[in-house]
Amino acid sequence: MALTDLTLTELEQGWHQTETAFVCNYCEATFETTQVFPVAGKFYPAAEMIRQHLTTAHPNAVADLIHTSSKYNPLTAKQQALLVAFASGNKDAEIAREMGVAAATIRHQKFTFREKAKRAKLYLAIYDRVFDQPAAEDALITLPEQGGAEDDRFALTTSEYQQMLAKYFTSMSPLRLQRWPKKQKPILAVLRAVAATIPSDQRFTESALTARLKPIYADYPLLRRYLVDYGFLKRTTSGRAYWRNSDYKI
Repeated sequence: MALTDLTLTELEQGWHQTETAFVCNYCEATFETTQVFPVAGKFYPAAEMIRQHLTTAHPNAVADLIHTSSKYNPLTAKQQALLVAFASGNKDAEIAREMGVAAATIRHQKFTFREKAKRAKLYLAIYDRVFDQPAAEDALITLPEQGGAEDDRFALTTSEYQQMLAKYFTSMSPLRLQRWPKKQKPILAVLRAVAATIPSDQRFTESALTARLKPIYADYPLLRRYLVDYGFLKRTTSGRAYWRNSDYKI
């Protein structure tokens, strides 16, 4: 995943979560949310395994973050070296001795970094308010346009989406729907998750589409109808061909 697609929290913690897995930012190691992982005679869920992975595979994750190769990293080589030294927990006098400068210089550098952080925090607050950006952790999920007036039942956030997937699916890989929801938002969440399993560059006959939907939910005719009615899938008038709606991105 690109640096710009990660939230501040994801950048700091070193991993991010997709619809089906926890993924390491540094090496893209992936831990499926539906699996448990054996380690030294014990079993751990994916959420714990990604943390163990960061500890064992990337013990210098802070340094890796500091040295991130990106046009968005404004730190000079000297500033990066200073931050790595600060992250080590060594005292100012020891860092000063290693770098051949006065302790007062090290204290001044710490002050300078704190001031830059304050300016960055204020800038982000201003930017979010001016451009009305929702918090990245709770951004709105992309959905097909619905006919008629849309209300907040059609506004599905990332956190709501993840909660509904966990509630209505018994497995995400392979996808298995436990029961059909009654309310609008859960229905949209279910349909979006199902639509994501259908390739966007193919057309399907009704029987081929059925072969894909039947393992997901026993009432696959209901699932197919809702996918079409809510604009996740399109079909020919005759119903002989179905394909995923390309007017929006999943």
